Amino acid sequence: MTLLERWHLDKPLLTALVILAAVSLVVLYSASGDSLSFALDDAVRLLIGFVVMIMAAQIPPETYKRWSLPLFAVGVLGLMGVLAVGAVRFGARRWIAIGPLSLQPSEFMKLLVPMALSWFFARRHLPPKLTSVAGATLLVLMPVLLIAKEPDLGTALIVLLSGLVVLFLAGIGWRTVLTVAVMALAAAPILWAHMHHYQRQRVYILFHPEADPLGAGYHAIQGMIAVGSGGLFGQGWLHSSQARLHFLPDSTTDFAFAVFCQEFGLFGNIVLLGLYLFIVYRGLRIAFAAQDSYSRLLAGSLSILFFFDVFINMGMVAGILPVVGVPLPLLSYGGTSLLIIMAGLGVLMSIHSHRRLVN
Repeated sequence: MTLLERWHLDKPLLTALVILAAVSLVVLYSASGDSLSFALDDAVRLLIGFVVMIMAAQIPPETYKRWSLPLFAVGVLGLMGVLAVGAVRFGARRWIAIGPLSLQPSEFMKLLVPMALSWFFARRHLPPKLTSVAGATLLVLMPVLLIAKEPDLGTALIVLLSGLVVLFLAGIGWRTVLTVAVMALAAAPILWAHMHHYQRQRVYILFHPEADPLGAGYHAIQGMIAVGSGGLFGQGWLHSSQARLHFLPDSTTDFAFAVFCQEFGLFGNIVLLGLYLFIVYRGLRIAFAAQDSYSRLLAGSLSILFFFDVFINMGMVAGILPVVGVPLPLLSYGGTSLLIIMAGLGVLMSIHSHRRLVN
């Protein structure tokens, strides 16, 4: 047994993650204006993330299954605590301060909702009946409504998406899918009426960023300029004019991908996207080889949600999706979001490495 096998780590997945971490250090060093201290801070956060991943990989899937519902309940209580005593930043109440740490409970629900729904469906006959779908919908709506109240519509939609992914993997029929789609379209005007002004503005700016080039459309325009100016081979490392001349906001967080695009161009993007797709592919292979419904649903949903995180951030930077606060996994400088992503990848490794040998 190799060292990686003893530590329940999947070599292909770990290799891809280490490469991504190295790319993150290179990109963020440039995006921060050649700040060595910032790069070292990012390295420490990545190291903590890998430690969290390794710790998560040691826990057997049976333990995750047993604790799925209690952890989900704790997460919902955390969201209630945010609304009651959470810290307000940038006009939103999303954080809870614990000593020197500042945690965002809504990020935890990206992992806890798939765990809870996987537990829910693993105890029932699949494909699920309409009553099971209704019960799962109630489980998802509790955290979604609390997160939307903060307000954090972007995270609320991702948590809702995580629930829909588990529902899809559980085998709901196409009639149910179409029914949900029609209901969502019917509810769209109601949702629009209850959205905050800045949220509606983001949707409008998606189609008309030039309408407010120095205000709401600034992020989108500068991101598209960075992506387009990269060309085929990019302007070269440490030569992102959008970041170095401070035109690009959030160049180390939500728009780190824009810096990468400008410096490494289309060919660099193809390599980076291939790396992300390999991680998703490996996660789906782990889901396919899982030996019980809980592990299969959880591994599949975590893999697909990882893909959606990548797609949403890249689409946001490229101007085909509204600007929302979704970082690019591992590449962007992150705190709670990075820990949750690494914990989810650790769960994937646990599912793969704790398989029982059968004849």
